[in-house]
Amino acid sequence: MVSIRPDPVSIGGVALHNHLLLAAGVLGTTGASLSRMLHLGAGGVVTKSIGPHPKEGHHGPCLVVLEDGLLNAMGLPNPSKEFVDEVTALAKKPVIASIFGGNPEEFAEVAGWFSGKVAAIELNLSCPHAEGYGAAIGIDPVLVEACTRAVSKTGVPTWVKLTPNVTDITTIGKAAEKGGASAIVAINTVKAMRISTGLRRPVLGNRYGGLSGSAVFPIAVRCVYELYEAVKIPVIGCGGISTADNVIEMMMAGARAVEIGSAVYDDVKVFETIKEHLYAKDGIAADEIVGCAHG
Repeated sequence: MVSIRPDPVSIGGVALHNHLLLAAGVLGTTGASLSRMLHLGAGGVVTKSIGPHPKEGHHGPCLVVLEDGLLNAMGLPNPSKEFVDEVTALAKKPVIASIFGGNPEEFAEVAGWFSGKVAAIELNLSCPHAEGYGAAIGIDPVLVEACTRAVSKTGVPTWVKLTPNVTDITTIGKAAEKGGASAIVAINTVKAMRISTGLRRPVLGNRYGGLSGSAVFPIAVRCVYELYEAVKIPVIGCGGISTADNVIEMMMAGARAVEIGSAVYDDVKVFETIKEHLYAKDGIAADEIVGCAHG
């Protein structure tokens, strides 16, 4: 397997400890858990998604473990503005605040709460199971551009997380770039469901949810590959990554860094495990393999 040098990493306006970030929604619920993941080897961490109003989320079951991934329908539960206190002590760390809103004004409002307290803002324009938020906005390039611009004009590095549940993800990526995005994160979960044959009903309380884990990795690779050719800003790969070889494959598709979520469910030390196989002092520069599968 290809190994890369452990050189300094700067992606989308953020200096990272390495190429591996904790994805939003996984152990990002408190400042203590975010700090713990940094100590466990994450190069940066993304918080749970925070919105303009407190939300309790969907009724359970909200998470189901499948043979090839996770199926969840959390419904964006969050304490809203109260969460800002959780990241205050981490102001100089590579912490990215994930935020959501129902319109550009709400995105700008929530982003303002975190100004000067985090390294970047990640716009959740991709959650598939929160009515009026996430993918409900992220499938419309006009709204994506407007929401991105509302946050990027504040001057904070602005990452935009895209949904794969669209006909052409490059159209959405270009809209985010036009709105001033510093980087694109691809992808969020794939809209899915399972039914219990014993109970004769959907396994999730919300019926539909988002599929993550190894099952979506090929979809994520394809999306990153397409976006790399469509936009000039950095692309951060996310979806089903659990090994160093997965990271290399994502980078060959065009990702300059990756986010890891579901794999943390199986192994909280996954970042250190991947780093042991990904980096070598005599490895090649990461830039030599980013996008090398194109041509």
